[in-house]
Amino acid sequence: MIKLDGIFELDITAKTKSFKKKEIIQRKGATNTRSYYIKKGLLRAYIIDDNGKEHTYMFAPEEWILSDLEALESNDPVELYIDCLEDSEIVVFDKESLFNAKLGQEKLVENTKLLWRRIGKLQRRVIMLMSSPAIDRYNYFLKTYPELPNRVPQHMIATYLGITPQALSTIKGKVVRTKD
Repeated sequence: MIKLDGIFELDITAKTKSFKKKEIIQRKGATNTRSYYIKKGLLRAYIIDDNGKEHTYMFAPEEWILSDLEALESNDPVELYIDCLEDSEIVVFDKESLFNAKLGQEKLVENTKLLWRRIGKLQRRVIMLMSSPAIDRYNYFLKTYPELPNRVPQHMIATYLGITPQALSTIKGKVVRTKD
């Protein structure tokens, strides 16, 4: 939502940190809630259920901001794990920098539009998870994240779609056959 320069204007304590692929940068239960602006790389937010199964909430490529929003708002411990799917450069900042920002009217309107767009995408995803066939969810994933199928392991895409890796393989085969 905010370009990198804007984050440093909002929070002079924000630091750019480098993380390695597979590094977990936030674990469930953490109380030092942070937000992450992805300068370079790819992050994933997910939960682990009581059976030890991962469920991907979202992927965050370059120029996205990722955080556990509920924990930010409520000051509760975080629920989401966040890990790096690639070597990444991340700007780490706290919520106060966003809430205390003195943004002009134009920037507020721009950020509000981006926020509504992201909320709308999330709403559509939830509705699709409740009511759409897996192939429709996969096609929507491809539309939403066209660059990610080559950057994300297939089993993680499956957890994002709420299906097994085997079901994803079958769906991908159907999609390829319909293009021919």
